[in-house]
Amino acid sequence: MIEKALQTTAETVLRNEHYFSDLDGLAGDGDFGTSLASGFKAMNREWDEIDKSSIGTMLLKISMICSKHVGGSSGPIWGTGFMKAAMPTRGKTEITLAEAAELLQSAIDGIMARGGAKRGDKTLLDALFPVQEAMAAHSAAGDTASALKDAAAAADAAVDETRSLRAGRGRASQVGERSTNTPDPGIVAIATILQDWCKAFGVESAPTAEEVKKAIA
Repeated sequence: MIEKALQTTAETVLRNEHYFSDLDGLAGDGDFGTSLASGFKAMNREWDEIDKSSIGTMLLKISMICSKHVGGSSGPIWGTGFMKAAMPTRGKTEITLAEAAELLQSAIDGIMARGGAKRGDKTLLDALFPVQEAMAAHSAAGDTASALKDAAAAADAAVDETRSLRAGRGRASQVGERSTNTPDPGIVAIATILQDWCKAFGVESAPTAEEVKKAIA
């Protein structure tokens, strides 16, 4: 399932390479989609050679690929996220939903430490936090489908919930009020990835944010 999720993520990123960059251009450098796509193109090229003997080993390799190939500020952020996610999964070939929630929390902690952002700064963290909370809420029951559906809805809601915020980190923070009333491309990307995960795993989900609707069309 994790392999399928990673492959689906690559498909999402590559399909929306130009669209995510267009969204980034509203208040940032306009290179987010292209930067992220370069990393997942590299992942696809190396996929057959990636050591998948354990979840942690696989995620650590993805971390290295992102750090090397994803451009701009996204490289360290996504690379760190995957690296921290790899740590609690070292040597494991399967994980519970509760462990998946812990994995994501580890990634969030790493991203905050690396980039200096926090919840409310209008970055991808504003999507990752509610996704993690949705997963944790379902961890006791272990219902992966319900967790995924609620996580996708939470990430989708974050697009509109953060739209009016002024960016607190990244290039968008340097343009001041121009960053308000614009969607954050990182949040849109996470929300789109979750919607595509739902589709890949047969979970019914329908986004409400216009940018996510366009990204999955």
